[in-house]
Amino acid sequence: MKRLVFLTGTRADFGKLKSLIEIASKTNEFEVYIFATGMHLSAIHGYTVEEIEKCGYKNIEKFINHTEQCTMDQILAKTIQGFSAFVQKLKPDLIIIHGDRVEALAGAITGALNNILVAHIEGGEISGTIDELIRHAVSKMSHIHFVANETAKKRLIQMGELNENIFVIGSPDIDAMLSPNLPSLQDVKERYEIDFSNYAIVMFHPVTTEVEQMPAYAKQFVDVLVEQDNNMVVIFPNNDLGYNFIIDEYDRLKEKKNIKIFPSIRFEYFIVLLKYAQYIIGNSSAGIREAPYYGVPTINIGTRQKNRALSTEIINCGYDTKSISAAISFAKTGTFNKIDLFGDGNSDKLFIEIIRKESFWSIQKQKQFNEVDLTHA
Repeated sequence: MKRLVFLTGTRADFGKLKSLIEIASKTNEFEVYIFATGMHLSAIHGYTVEEIEKCGYKNIEKFINHTEQCTMDQILAKTIQGFSAFVQKLKPDLIIIHGDRVEALAGAITGALNNILVAHIEGGEISGTIDELIRHAVSKMSHIHFVANETAKKRLIQMGELNENIFVIGSPDIDAMLSPNLPSLQDVKERYEIDFSNYAIVMFHPVTTEVEQMPAYAKQFVDVLVEQDNNMVVIFPNNDLGYNFIIDEYDRLKEKKNIKIFPSIRFEYFIVLLKYAQYIIGNSSAGIREAPYYGVPTINIGTRQKNRALSTEIINCGYDTKSISAAISFAKTGTFNKIDLFGDGNSDKLFIEIIRKESFWSIQKQKQFNEVDLTHA
């Protein structure tokens, strides 16, 4: 029996890994382990490891990677130390990581240096800030790639990755979005005590490469929210450097009756809220990836998602209050179409079909660089 380890550091990447964890756990061929770290062990962000535990998974390893300074390099180093100790004990056959977080980079480095196959979910994408550098570094340290679309595959080939080790399966979070087993909107509202009939979703994360400007960005953003009279569901930012500036500004919203603030919302419940939202505002990838599937308007603020696969239905604006206010007005009145860019909701089935093949397990741990002919570039 092959041992699979899924490394998760945030509520977002767990939501994207969950359908793959589920389908692998239900087979007799794979023994599934989850290494939970990062935001999952943070009380400020809702201690979301409890949501993982509620899923009933048997093998959950918890590791606190927070450091006193909370700098990304120190978190990376501590995660490598903890994850390395875990894999030395477990000796897994495959490490599965997602996206562009430092936890994913720690997983890729640990696997590569310990001669363990590493599979990266959703590599080959571009975005703004430090995330893009981390994502590409993770791809280069990984042996296998499960990507969202052909565009991402082409980028990985451009980066020297082997065509035969790149598998297009779509984005696994679409599996959950299109699932018939999602809770009803009424169930979601009752669970989180949301009594609004209409509402917008707010998700604003720090931009690590612009951390010195984050106090001003956060203030300007909340200045606009304070003046809005429509209902809003506000979800805390991730734990990247500068998140405290945003949370401090959110204190100004606590007394407003039209706004409810949450450290975190369970992924399946979040996507139901998103489906019925008037719009989503901030700089979260949920506005780039999930919202267009539902035809929900996205107000994308600033540079965090710069160069990401952007739908024409997304409203991009700057950090200044005038731009944000104008974007909100447009989101309330515009017409927006559903856009499908990231698969058909069957990523889990494609994933399990691939890893069941004997040829998958013969993929070489010694990577080779794939030379691309740039003569006519």
